[in-house]
Formats: sequence, C-alpha cells, structure tokens
Amino acid sequence: MASHEPSNDRAANGGFDTATGRGSFNTIKPDPKHSWTYSTKMAISFALTAVMTAAIFVMVLAVVWESQFKAYTRSNMQSLAQSAADTLAIGYDTAGSWTPEVIANASSFSASSPDVSLQVLDEDGNILYDDSVGLSRHGDSGVTTGTTTVPTASESVVTASVVDSEGETVGTVRLWAFGSDALLTSSDAKFRESSYGAIAAAAAIAVVLAVIIGYFVSRSLTKPIQRITRTASQIRNGDLTARTGVRGTDEIGQLGETFDDMATSLEKDLKLEHRLTSDVAHELRTPLMAILATVEAMQDGVLPADDEHLETLASETRRLSRLVDAMLKLSRLENGTTELKVERTDVVYLVKSLVSSQHQLFHEKGLHLRFKDDTAHGECQADVDPDLIREAVVNLMSNAMRYTDEDGWVVVSVGSDHSDAIISVRDTGIGIAKEDIPQTFSRFWRSDVSRERVSGGLGVGLSITKEIVDRHNGTISVDSELGKGTTFTIRVPLNRGRRNLKQALQEKQQEK
Repeated sequence: MASHEPSNDRAANGGFDTATGRGSFNTIKPDPKHSWTYSTKMAISFALTAVMTAAIFVMVLAVVWESQFKAYTRSNMQSLAQSAADTLAIGYDTAGSWTPEVIANASSFSASSPDVSLQVLDEDGNILYDDSVGLSRHGDSGVTTGTTTVPTASESVVTASVVDSEGETVGTVRLWAFGSDALLTSSDAKFRESSYGAIAAAAAIAVVLAVIIGYFVSRSLTKPIQRITRTASQIRNGDLTARTGVRGTDEIGQLGETFDDMATSLEKDLKLEHRLTSDVAHELRTPLMAILATVEAMQDGVLPADDEHLETLASETRRLSRLVDAMLKLSRLENGTTELKVERTDVVYLVKSLVSSQHQLFHEKGLHLRFKDDTAHGECQADVDPDLIREAVVNLMSNAMRYTDEDGWVVVSVGSDHSDAIISVRDTGIGIAKEDIPQTFSRFWRSDVSRERVSGGLGVGLSITKEIVDRHNGTISVDSELGKGTTFTIRVPLNRGRRNLKQALQEKQQEK
C-alpha cells in the first residue's frame, strides 16, 4: 500500500514531492491575519529593556548600595559612641570615679541625637546611665526599658570602651537606633526610602521614555520597510513602474536601492521578454506565412509545383532554420551549455585569414574590406576559443556589410595592450542613433525595421557576439554616429587564467 506521508524532498523542490510526483503551489495571501505591528513590537522591546535594566539596577543596589549604606551608618554611629567614650574617659580621669557629674556628660550626646539611645555601663556591667525610660526586665532579644527594646545583637548596637589614662577599661558606651535593627536613624531611613522612591520614579520614567523612543525609532525604521512592502505589492499587482525611492548608506537604504535596481531590471527583462515574444512570433510568422501561401497556391493549382516555387519554399525553410539555429545557439551560450574550447591562439593570424576569406564577398557587394595590424610584433597570442572568436568577428563583419552603402569601407584591425587582445570592426555605414546604442545587443533589436528586413538579418547576431565575448570574460563596445559609420571593439584577456584570478580578487575585495 502506498504511503501518503510527505516526502522530505518536497521543501527542497519548491513544493514538488520526488517520491510521488505530486506538486503544489500557493500564492501569497493578500490579507495576512492580524498580528502586532513592527512598531508595537519595537516599543514593547524598548519598554522591556528599560524594565529589565531598572530591575537589574535595583537588584545591584539592594546588594551593594544597601550594604554600603549600612556600613556608612554604622561607621557614623561608631564614631558617635567613641566620641562619647572619650568624653566620659576625660571626666573619669578628672574625678577619679563615676561621679554623677561625669555621668551627666552622656546627656549631651543623647540630646544631640534624639533618634539614638545611649547607655553607659561601668567595668562590672552595671548601668550607670540610660536615656531610655524605666528599666524593667530582660528579654530574649534584648533588654526592654519602658517601651523601648535594647538590642543585644551585634549588628544592631555599637559599643565603645571608656579607657582611663592608665589604659584600664573602666566602662562601656552602648548606642543603638530607636525602632531599627540596622543602626538607622529616622533621617537615615527617610533618606533610604527617598532614594528607593527616586529609583522607582527614574525606572518608571525610563520605561515611559523607552516606549516613546521605541515607538518613534520603530516608525523611522518601519516607514521605509512599509514603502518597500507597498512597492513590492504594486509590482506584484502589475505596476512595474513602482519604485520605493528609499536611499541611504545604512542597511535599509541599501535594501531600498537594491530593490529599486531589481525592479528596474525586472521591468526591463519583462519588457524585453514581451518584445522578444512578439519579435520571435513575427520573425517566425514571416517565413511560415510565405511557405503556407506557396503551398496552398500549389495545392489549389494557382502556382505550378515547379523548381522555381519549390526553391521559394526551400529558401524560406532555410531562413526559418537559420533563425531557429541562431536562437538555439544564443540560448546555449546564455545558459553556459556551449563548451568553451580554449587554446593558445594567434589572434592576428586568425582575424587576418578570416578577412582574406571574406574579401571576395565584400567585393561582390561593392565594398572595400581591409585588414589592419596594430600589434608591435605582428602577432597576438591569447587564450580563446578560435571558433567562437571567428564567429563573433564574422557577425560584426556581416553587420558592417549590411549597413554600409556601396563603395564604402570596412576595416578590421587587431591590437593589444598589456592585458587584452583588441579586435575592432569599423565601417563607413549609416550609423546608429545615440539613443539606440544601449539596445544594440538586444535580441531582434532594430533601429529601423524596414532597413533590417531589406538587409535580411536575423537580428540575433550581435546578441550572439556579446555572449561569446562574455564567455571569454571580455568586453564589447560600440561607437557610432549617424551618417558616418560604426565601430565595434572587442577586448578579450590575453591570459584567461590571470583574468580569472584578477576577477576573483576583485570579488573578494567587494565582499569585504
């Protein structure tokens, strides 16, 4: 029983299942389902980033700043306790014992810090002074004096020893903060609360600003993207003239420029395709109609089936065959299926012998054909396919012969520079209008349709020549002026390997 499971090759073959032969194709949905816009996503991303930043900041603050703040307040409290202990030590040395006058000095410290409780103990641990009210009992967590609990944990209280002039410890000063286990006075606690409040407010403001900035940044980013999307939709709907107009040096600007270039190439290719279809149909129709008309006339007895009319059929058939062969050759060159048989060739000898073989044909047309050697040593060795180069030169010479009036000149020359072999075909013909020059190498292009038909050209010779030159990694140019003539110039590399290496290096530099 055959399995109906989808093949793994389907995705790799554009929806075609190599196992079953089934295929599928879906067009793009015109109205995709609703989802968050890119602007919304960007705004939310900015907001989440701000929230995460604030959260991390608060966490770091809670771990680092809180401990530093506690250490700071403890240091202040310790300094206050030590100051009180030093003052009491001076009084003790003067009086020689813990007299009421000496103990009364502690009240000045209590008055200066109303949020701080102070106790003074003698060397035996007896409480001599306590600014808390009414000592009543001892608890597990501390000593309760009236309504105030005296903390006993080391992190909640600071102590300083009262040392007399002889270095003996005669008492202890203990300090703690009312209602706090972290030695925080009310002013310190308010400062901490206000700090956290300010951080929370800053975080909220940062989130709001992040949302606003994210919204406007996303709009600035999505605006050109939306223009590209709209343009793509217009092109998809048939408007090939639509362009984004997006320009810039950043990635989006480059995307817009690349998209417009692609759209221009697409428009040009589609127009060329339409024109090619029309031209091919017309070119095929002309000989086919002639053949059909002659055959029908012969069938109806209007024309005799003699050698003359059979030759007409054969002539039109040969013309049709030449057109099909030329199109097939051009297609193979464009697809790269034509094998390039490169060999070291003397281009001077190749072109000179070709001109010699064509000399009689030009003479019969009433034209003057001449070969000119512009090389320094009478030879020019290059890595080329001699058959294809010969065909390219013949196409240029045939083109010159068709469009040059009687008694005109056609000069074929060969030269070279340090890297290229240069072949030029110059005629004194009717020339090409400057606005038509960019279309010179297009298939079936005609600047003058009647002229082309009279000349009998197929309209693909220059296209084939260009493809041959491209296959050799060369260039072809045209220089023309109406009424004065045309010059075609072919440049092919002398050393194909060196040119390939040069191109590879250039491509590598462009990638960087």
